[in-house]
Amino acid sequence: MIPGAVLGWDMGAAIALAQALGIDTLIAAELLPEIEAVMVRKLNEQMEGSRDG
Repeated sequence: MIPGAVLGWDMGAAIALAQALGIDTLIAAELLPEIEAVMVRKLNEQMEGSRDG
């Protein structure tokens, strides 16, 4: 854990959410890591920009 940074998602929770929404969990398991990587990078960039002023 790093204060002020996003490291990743809880994939167990993400798969459970996909299942609850009726999304094929095998497809979700294939796509989520790619989506997670982009979202983590963008969130960290956004938070870094907020700290810089």
